[in-house]
Amino acid sequence: MLQMVDRGAELGQQLVENQLQIDLLLLQQSLLAAEFVRTDFWDWEGSATPYDWIRINCHLASNTVGDRVTVGERMTELAASVQAVEAREIGYTHLVVMARTADAVGERFDESQLLQKARQSSPGKFRHICDHYRHSADPDAYAAEQFEKYEQRGLSISRWEDGSLILNGVLDPVEGVALRSALEPLARKSGLHDQRTRKQRLADALVELTTHGGKQKVSLQVTSSIETLLGQTGAPGAEAEFSLPISSKTVERWACDCSVTRVLLQDSVVIDVGRAERTIKGPRRRALVARDQHCRWTDCERPASACDGHHLNHWIRGGGGEIENQVLLCHRHHWMVHEGNWQLVKTDDGRMMPIAPTFHFARSREPD
Repeated sequence: MLQMVDRGAELGQQLVENQLQIDLLLLQQSLLAAEFVRTDFWDWEGSATPYDWIRINCHLASNTVGDRVTVGERMTELAASVQAVEAREIGYTHLVVMARTADAVGERFDESQLLQKARQSSPGKFRHICDHYRHSADPDAYAAEQFEKYEQRGLSISRWEDGSLILNGVLDPVEGVALRSALEPLARKSGLHDQRTRKQRLADALVELTTHGGKQKVSLQVTSSIETLLGQTGAPGAEAEFSLPISSKTVERWACDCSVTRVLLQDSVVIDVGRAERTIKGPRRRALVARDQHCRWTDCERPASACDGHHLNHWIRGGGGEIENQVLLCHRHHWMVHEGNWQLVKTDDGRMMPIAPTFHFARSREPD
């Protein structure tokens, strides 16, 4: 037994030493990659981009190439972090997260603040910290990134010749956490004799969820500060199990009328805990359904059972709970009002007029 412990200590030390050498080589590779993309050799060789040349000739994934170049381009401004890698205080993976954060935040980036966190955290936890940092630096940009992920959502359904159903899909982190929160309780082992694999249990959970007609109660808790809910700069993202930090836009929608448990903090003190039920309920909900009957977005007829109650003037900004301040919106159109930045204006005759968000285009290039 003692020999095994000694051997394990020897192997562990060798792993640590080897990883340091790998990290140092990766620093060199990052500098080389950043310098290479500024040449035109890749074009002379017939590659579409310098990134493609590196990917093909160095046998790397596209994301890995992007990480290397980003680190190489920012090594000068991340000098303290590079020294921390060389001193074995953090790893190269921490540096990748740091560089990506600097790339996203721009002038608001503060290396000293994040380097202290990096020294105390694993790379995975550090990425989570950096996501909160990015939200606090620019909530609108963080929400825009979540919008891009939402736009990449998709689900394909096909069949094998034997009739088996094939599902292949991608959900954005926010919608994904809702599905996972619904599936995880149903996918737990049912006892000592449950020999199903995790994949089989998840498949069974999905079938159970759908065959129950969507009536399975989902326990989803979101923790947010008042500052986050108000979308103030400097506020971190909200927290939910299984999810990356959530933008203030999504928190605003969920706080509007949604079946989630919300925990609101102010100065790290819990000031409100809402139960996992609709905030518009009882007689008010019935009155709202009777009046609107379906989603009030133009030409949308999703039934009331598939709709949330949307506050035209959100309660966090002083809006009241009266029915005149509420309207039924389906999931998609409720999302468009909050995360999508659409506006919903009530006309004098009581109709709801959707107004598209304003887009700012860069000036066209002037003649040389």
